[in-house]
Amino acid sequence: MTKVFIDGSAGTTGLRIHERLAARDDLSLIILPEEVRKDPAARQDALNSADIAFLCLPDDAAVEAVSMTSNPGTVIIDTSTAHRTAPGWVYGFPEVGGRYALIPSAKRIANTGCHACGFISLVAPLVENGLLSPDAELTCFSLTGYSGGGKKMIAGYESDDRSPLFSAPRQYGLTQKHKHLPEMALVSGLNKAPVFCPVVAPYYAGMEVTVPLHRSQLNGTPADIAACYEAYYRRGLVHFVPAADEAGFLSASAFEGRDDMQVTVCGNGDRILLISRFDNLGKGASGAAIQNMNLVLGADETAGLNV
Repeated sequence: MTKVFIDGSAGTTGLRIHERLAARDDLSLIILPEEVRKDPAARQDALNSADIAFLCLPDDAAVEAVSMTSNPGTVIIDTSTAHRTAPGWVYGFPEVGGRYALIPSAKRIANTGCHACGFISLVAPLVENGLLSPDAELTCFSLTGYSGGGKKMIAGYESDDRSPLFSAPRQYGLTQKHKHLPEMALVSGLNKAPVFCPVVAPYYAGMEVTVPLHRSQLNGTPADIAACYEAYYRRGLVHFVPAADEAGFLSASAFEGRDDMQVTVCGNGDRILLISRFDNLGKGASGAAIQNMNLVLGADETAGLNV
């Protein structure tokens, strides 16, 4: 039976992974008692005893956990930002860039960032197929529920005495130094990072990522984009849906609780909107991590997931 350890199981992503795996009868979870959950020796033993280790930790702690893992058989799936552009790590987005061929044999898998995977899902296929130039200068608008900010942000939004400012959407990443930008450019095949506008809103979960384009930026038409997505996403948890709107609206929470993703194309012949929707804790975090684990194990990639 496959032994799995979640290092950082008390965090939002770790808890969701644990929930998804608890009902699996093909896995054995290594669970540290609370009193030694942060003890380096206990963690090191668990990491090296595991067949699969999920790192649900801050970046520095994730780097430390990797340095503690000496067992060559342990597959590490890191949900932090620490290794997403690091040499020797496979980026954990199987549907993009031929990574279905890489993930099953990988020992080091860097899970996607939530905002990043929405952007990459829209842009990478177009660059790969010549519809967008690698030199394209793009903008990305991304709306997320507050659960993406972790326990501290969740507590702030759910507090009885929260600031009135929390009742409206709040833009952040104002310095254009968001931690997802390097992977957004690299994995998409772009030479420049996009102008990135992330916004957190007062709802729990769900993400809606939009990349606006002018027709002049395309080597093709909106119909070519739709055809590209339809052909590109024939396998996996990303699905192209034409005319995905809900009576002229698109809700950012439509995929809350799910582990798959929807991409669509809106707009007109001159001004185009590329839009992806998913759960920031699902395909944007824990769901993607479990999908990657399933591929390593040779299991159905949707096992234990809500799709």
